[in-house]
Amino acid sequence: MSDSDYIPATEAIAVLGISAATLYAYVSRGLIESRPGEDHRSRVYRRRDVERLASRKRVGRGAARGAAQSLDRGLPVMETRISLIRPDGPYYRGRSAIGLVRAGAALEDAARVLWDCGDRDPFAPAPDEVWPASVAAILADPRLPPLERTLAAIPLLAIESPHSFSASPLVRRETAARLLRQNAALLIGRRADARPVHRVLAQHWKRGDARLDTLVRAALVLCADHELNVSAFAARVVASTGAHLHATVCAGLAALSGPRHGGATTRAYAFIREALQADSIGAFVSARWRRGEDLPGFGHALYPDGDPRARELMALIGAARPRPRRGEAVAALAACVEETSGQGPNIDFTLAAIAVVHDLAAEAALTLFAAGRVAGWLAHALEQQSLGGLIRPRARYAGQMPAAGDARS
Repeated sequence: MSDSDYIPATEAIAVLGISAATLYAYVSRGLIESRPGEDHRSRVYRRRDVERLASRKRVGRGAARGAAQSLDRGLPVMETRISLIRPDGPYYRGRSAIGLVRAGAALEDAARVLWDCGDRDPFAPAPDEVWPASVAAILADPRLPPLERTLAAIPLLAIESPHSFSASPLVRRETAARLLRQNAALLIGRRADARPVHRVLAQHWKRGDARLDTLVRAALVLCADHELNVSAFAARVVASTGAHLHATVCAGLAALSGPRHGGATTRAYAFIREALQADSIGAFVSARWRRGEDLPGFGHALYPDGDPRARELMALIGAARPRPRRGEAVAALAACVEETSGQGPNIDFTLAAIAVVHDLAAEAALTLFAAGRVAGWLAHALEQQSLGGLIRPRARYAGQMPAAGDARS
């Protein structure tokens, strides 16, 4: 595109009649494309995107039209105090997720923030040490992959939970804490215990590896929540019916299993392995790009300037150097894709990269995603049920209209 296709911030703000903060929010949501200006200190904004939004505002939108245009990373559809997405990454109740990682926070610390626990620690009660017989039977079935195993077991745990429908805020948060630990244990087929989740996972995969321990801790915190993503929205809708927290976790896991959500980590893992086996990473990427094939694990609609969560994890992978040559090859792949396509790595790529450089199976990347994101699902469920109300949007019918006089009683 030519320079005339982009306009400065002052012009975009004037055309839209908005504040600078709102302009940046539109960019973070992928509604307006942005790139560095000529001086590389300012930014310019795609004229076509600005004019499209301005036209939408002029025409005006009814409720149904507005909702339809908002369902795919569009305009906000509900209020939340849980998380905010900004160009520098997600914020959990006003606290930077990346800042929490750098401060040494564990997933449990992020959960306490997301669940607005205050001075009460829902993780204080020790988890149950023995699975019910029905759950133990599921864990003994070697045919079940991690997500399927966990989806099958959690409803059975609900039957054993005496406080599934408790209205007490403290009891509900203690139930959430128990579920967070149980979810992680089920994903790896182990017994829940009081250790931090990142240590449970890392020690299961590689006992005594402090470098993996650090990476897993960071990945879990960065995956803990991401506003109204598909799985969080699914969990929130279920929670709005008054269902117990176990059901909301099952809804989140079911949504996460899709190849366009959590399943994207598996595609990214395969892409990395294939690239590292090629004679030339550059030639491999270039050939795929010329053929119009996708580059799994790259680009993010809400981070047009690159996913800051991925940058943080890539830096930690580089610093840990578990297998230097493989780590360097993964970094070279990321740089090559970015140079070829202009797209930076996203969280799916870096979760897969952790698995690849540590010689873990592909399912480890999805396990990291599911073990971390459950904190956010539970936060949305707790918030939704504290507010009350049923999430029940209306559809805008676009099919064949009934024939005249065809009414039925």
